Amino acid sequence: MNKALFLDRDGTIIEDTHYPHKPEDVHLLPNAVDALKQARELGYLLFLFTNQSGVGRGIYTLEDVHICNAYMLEQLGLGEDLFTDICIAPEHPEEDSAYRKPSPRFIHEMTTAHALDPEQCYMVGDRTSDWGAGVNAGIHPVAVRTGKDFDEKARTYIDENGVAVFADLAAFVATLA
Repeated sequence: MNKALFLDRDGTIIEDTHYPHKPEDVHLLPNAVDALKQARELGYLLFLFTNQSGVGRGIYTLEDVHICNAYMLEQLGLGEDLFTDICIAPEHPEEDSAYRKPSPRFIHEMTTAHALDPEQCYMVGDRTSDWGAGVNAGIHPVAVRTGKDFDEKARTYIDENGVAVFADLAAFVATLA
């Protein structure tokens, strides 16, 4: 069975600049390249799993998200095939959505499609919705401190659900070696 990392984008791989939707908004977080490279070298399949409510809110388009993702991949320099698959949930938080985190649907679909071992899968992100997707899918939730500060609700969720907390993606990936 395969192992995988499901990765949030904003606040995990790139800076969360509040609705980033132009290439000039994309700034890689320190150590993101090394972390992704190491995870791949360790045999992890990588999946990008991102809520993009700016689309549903009318702030930017789905095409803008694709342009930013392409620019991010270019900046990472690890190949266009870095991610085995990408899930973008463009809905407004108040709209029905099958894939918007904390929904586990994308993780469940990828677990089946790629013969993933849930015990060797992690959902890494900087928000409660990210960790919730991991918890709801039955995989390991991981919090990184590279996004917004954790408020009381986030700290409570971390404590109640046994979410592992790391300074950044690289600090987490180092524990996988």
